[in-house]
Amino acid sequence: MSADSGIRLFGAGDIRQLARRLGVRPTKRLGQNFVVEQGTVRQIAALAAPRSGDVILEVGPGLGSLTLALLEAMAETDARLIAVEIDPVLAAELPRTIADRAPALADRVDVVAADALKLDELAWAPTVLAANLPYNVAVPVVLHLLAVFPSLARGVIMVQAEVADRMSAGPGSRVYGVPSAKLAWYASARAAGTVPRSVFWPVPNVDSKLVVFARHDRPPTTASREEVFAVIEAAFGQRRKTLRAALAAWADSAAAAESVLRQALVAPDARGEELGIAEFAAIAEARPPAHPDKVEES
Repeated sequence: MSADSGIRLFGAGDIRQLARRLGVRPTKRLGQNFVVEQGTVRQIAALAAPRSGDVILEVGPGLGSLTLALLEAMAETDARLIAVEIDPVLAAELPRTIADRAPALADRVDVVAADALKLDELAWAPTVLAANLPYNVAVPVVLHLLAVFPSLARGVIMVQAEVADRMSAGPGSRVYGVPSAKLAWYASARAAGTVPRSVFWPVPNVDSKLVVFARHDRPPTTASREEVFAVIEAAFGQRRKTLRAALAAWADSAAAAESVLRQALVAPDARGEELGIAEFAAIAEARPPAHPDKVEES
């Protein structure tokens, strides 16, 4: 969408001026690095690809750079936007920014002052996630939102490059691990480009990458998500060990782990980084149910 939409995106000077007026100093604790380059936020909005009927969930809108680009991209649709911001000062200012820079779409935006990790309900069921996420909470936030909002069908996130690589890695990759496998329970993910550190204020010490994901059906298994995730955590808890050894505590013994693995048609000498989500699910399903201690008859 072009500037014909009447929406005025932020420039670098606008961001710094607004931050000064609000007395906002970006904090490392909240992972606040504001995007000051319009091409980047337009790229994210294009990957989010708002369509009529969509409800876009933006996590951590900050001063509103990406928010305005998302509104620009959804201007010719009937999509809605929900912006969830943990900083109360920024959450209070965002509606004023939208009213000033995107007045025609202000009635299609809800700003929620909340921690995304504690979010469990919204007025509208979100269908698309779009976010610039701090590296230390990126994976927990995405997994939490996918768990509590089954309506969330796709998304695009900007995260530290290393985190992006882990989220989008497949079995056999050097960086494949717990985040990769858990995300694969919900969705397929891929890297969608590198973002240089120069587009942020303040400038971080690392580059970022974009990750896009699309939800798919969960693996066909009778095991619960919690049971499958327990296998994943155990398998990668001792990364260099074979699954027979790594799953020993989970299965109560190495011999029991080997029995479960053979039942799941997984080689006991395989390692966690070789398995896909379907195999982790098969292992969880193959574990015999726990037997409660017998109660002596009186």
